[in-house]
Amino acid sequence: MSNQKVILLTGASSGIGKQTAEVLAKEGHKVYTGARRVDQMKSLKAFGVTPLKLDVTDEESIVAAVAQVIRKEGRIDVLINNAGYGSYGAIEDVTTEEAKAQFEVNLFGLARLTREVLPHMRKQGSGRVINVTSMGGRLVTYLGAWYHATKFAVEAFSDALRMEVKEFGIEVSIIEPGGIKTEFGDVAANKIEAVSKGGAYEKQSQAVAANMRVQYSGNQLSDPIVVSKAISKAVNSRRPRARYLIGYMAKPSVFLRNILPARVFDRVIIRAVRGN
Repeated sequence: MSNQKVILLTGASSGIGKQTAEVLAKEGHKVYTGARRVDQMKSLKAFGVTPLKLDVTDEESIVAAVAQVIRKEGRIDVLINNAGYGSYGAIEDVTTEEAKAQFEVNLFGLARLTREVLPHMRKQGSGRVINVTSMGGRLVTYLGAWYHATKFAVEAFSDALRMEVKEFGIEVSIIEPGGIKTEFGDVAANKIEAVSKGGAYEKQSQAVAANMRVQYSGNQLSDPIVVSKAISKAVNSRRPRARYLIGYMAKPSVFLRNILPARVFDRVIIRAVRGN
């Protein structure tokens, strides 16, 4: 197809990343997927996807993965930074090591890979960088300080990048999902309970964890396909938007954050997250 693009997508061993790889491959694009667990991407080969071993916290791994795509295709048209994870807990409870680890994956890994790809896009005179963040990059929820700090950082990084690379024909878009039905809720709930056990925030953390499990087991959250469709739009649109705010409660939540006084919004969030 004439509009086929060479795409490098991270975090594709499961969930949204894996589904997005399938969607883009079915559209006719040449998709390379990167993750630490290559064996979990094997099923994507049936759609013409090429799995690569890629650890965004390892410089050598990043260089090798990008070099492999360039060697085979001669170009990278789209970089989709989807790798990331969420670790919740009170600021007093979360260790500095865990906070740094989250920044290493969610921000610095994304930045390293972007820096490695940009020279190839500049040489081409075209390219797209799509960073998957969250509505959590524009508002903060209870007991999520470090997770939200990484997402706010990716928002700022993406805005600066968009201005810097515009003259080289490179577009930058941010995908900001709201409530999406994934394993995120259980993972975050387990982490909150583990780090708060026996501490000053244990009671609050138990309430938040219980409410998370209820929310993520219900039917209100959006299907992950809405994220894949938004990424597809950013890939295929002639003029992609700077931001795609999508999914359950994303737009209403950001709207309320923008219009409500800070302390009022704090109360709204605490009641929503704790379930009381």
